Amino acid sequence: MTNAQTQGSGPNGKRRIRLGFQMPHFSHAASARELFPSVIEQARAAEAAGFDAAFVMDHFYQLPNLGAPEEPMLEAYTALGALATATERIQLSTLVTGNTYRNPAMLAKTVTTLDVVSGGRAVLGIGAGWYEFEHIGLGYEFGTFTERFERLEEALQIITPMLRGEHPTFEGKWYHTREALNEPRIRDDLPIMLGGSGEKKTFGMAARYADHLNIICDPTELPRKIEALHARCEENGRDPKTLETSFLATAVIDEDGDRARKLQDSLPANQSGAAMRDRQFAGTPDDVAEQIQRRVLDHGVDGIIVNMIANGHEPGVLELAGKALSPLVHKD
Repeated sequence: MTNAQTQGSGPNGKRRIRLGFQMPHFSHAASARELFPSVIEQARAAEAAGFDAAFVMDHFYQLPNLGAPEEPMLEAYTALGALATATERIQLSTLVTGNTYRNPAMLAKTVTTLDVVSGGRAVLGIGAGWYEFEHIGLGYEFGTFTERFERLEEALQIITPMLRGEHPTFEGKWYHTREALNEPRIRDDLPIMLGGSGEKKTFGMAARYADHLNIICDPTELPRKIEALHARCEENGRDPKTLETSFLATAVIDEDGDRARKLQDSLPANQSGAAMRDRQFAGTPDDVAEQIQRRVLDHGVDGIIVNMIANGHEPGVLELAGKALSPLVHKD
């Protein structure tokens, strides 16, 4: 087997996500007709470069820190199903699915179908949902912060057993099922990834339900986040070593470090503020690798998920990223 085929597997054979590539931005395509061929090219390049997983966002409008609402945005699971037929090894997921957009039993069916279509490469990324403007525009109930997390906890009590081959009957405040079926399945251990920064609610649910937690925060906050996650695991009787973690970052990599930093300066206006720049890593491949090691991985995070909205669509860039970042996270 090639390194790309084996590096995403742990000692027990279960596939990990130590290096992920997120595609949140599609405005580089010249037209809607050319958009998805570009997405396929990026997913294939990430696969060839040794990335463990490719992610799309589960949104219907572009996010305010990336562009105007009317800029291109693909429906996540349609796109992932198409990518399943265009790739061979890379895992496929959202970062992350908005729980408010789908009935949980339907979501379990959707991600299981993606797993069947992809030959066992689906990961369920899920979160409570947060983009109110999108909910209002499309008619989804948004609710309060507390309500959205109540709904997520209920959803996980339905989705988790359905992914494991059980037939849950559930009566909750928000959802209900009766002996819910979910066939066909090709495995009973489809991974669940939670994404977010909430040290009580999100981290607590991750300790109870998830295989992976993607932490979204500034790097300076990571020591506190890891400490909080360990506390939630202890409260739930879980060994934190069994809950994989990653950090979401924006990377701008170029063999010419000056060009990389100029590209960083050209990112969308809302990406240029001090808060967003703390989550950006720009320079030569070696520069970015050193920054990620020192500012992220040295704090005890297992892996890194990068978006490369400035130049990830350019030929050769993902190869540079894979060569620089893979040795940091694929050590066993």
